[in-house]
Amino acid sequence: MPVTLAILLCLGAAACGSAASSGADGNENGKAKSQTKAKSQEKEETFVFRDVFGKEYKTVINPGIPACRYDKSRFFRNGDRMSYEGEETMLGVDVSHHQGKINWQKVKSAGYDFAVLRIAYRGYGKTGSLNADRMFEQYYRDAKAAGLKIGVYFFAQAINEGEAKEEAEYVLSILDGRKLELPVVYDPESILDDEARTDDVSGAQFTANTQVFCATIKAGGYDPMIYANMLWEAFELDLTKLAGIPVWYADYEKLPQTPYDFDMWQYTNEGNVPGIKGKCDLDIWF
Repeated sequence: MPVTLAILLCLGAAACGSAASSGADGNENGKAKSQTKAKSQEKEETFVFRDVFGKEYKTVINPGIPACRYDKSRFFRNGDRMSYEGEETMLGVDVSHHQGKINWQKVKSAGYDFAVLRIAYRGYGKTGSLNADRMFEQYYRDAKAAGLKIGVYFFAQAINEGEAKEEAEYVLSILDGRKLELPVVYDPESILDDEARTDDVSGAQFTANTQVFCATIKAGGYDPMIYANMLWEAFELDLTKLAGIPVWYADYEKLPQTPYDFDMWQYTNEGNVPGIKGKCDLDIWF
């Protein structure tokens, strides 16, 4: 074979090999891009929810947050009473001094087994003073005597981690080692009908505040918990940074809208309970 022809054949073979290799690489790259796109699409699963006023919001579901473990077809409401078919649950109330005098024996006799009492709050004005709920001591004593399990919540308006720690330490000072069957709940909320000291606080800061409060409560010997509705879960709190802290979820729709897990559901703020004058919040504990 002439040398020139041999060289040409070798070059042609090399070129074909290179083209084949490029084609294979191209196919692999294409597959990788498709897989990346598919994964991206999976991560971008969205859903629409409604707030308490009926306004709709669209948000992306975060796959890094534990998913809701409940089968929505098993929720059943009969009047003011919520149940979850096939599982033992407890019904309870959450109250503050706004409910006035409560006959806890009547509450217990009506089938409510627990109460989450507001222990204290921070004012939402500029000074942000810390205040004990003026009915807490009486509620705690009388609800205990009636046989209800007790948890407490703190209405928070901290603007930084220092204030969040101060809030937790204030709660611990009031509890003073007394026994609770249920958690100490951190309840940061937006003030919708007035200016508030937390109006400019970011979601990242709210998350940091929550971390500090819950860590301080845990170090004090109590179980922490977070109160949140869907707006807070979607747009304020970073639940990936609050992993392991149970959620008390608030939602007044017929079924809980959250795609994320929770341990207690506040399912109405218009409950009627014997022993409590006027409307009150009702909850189901799983």
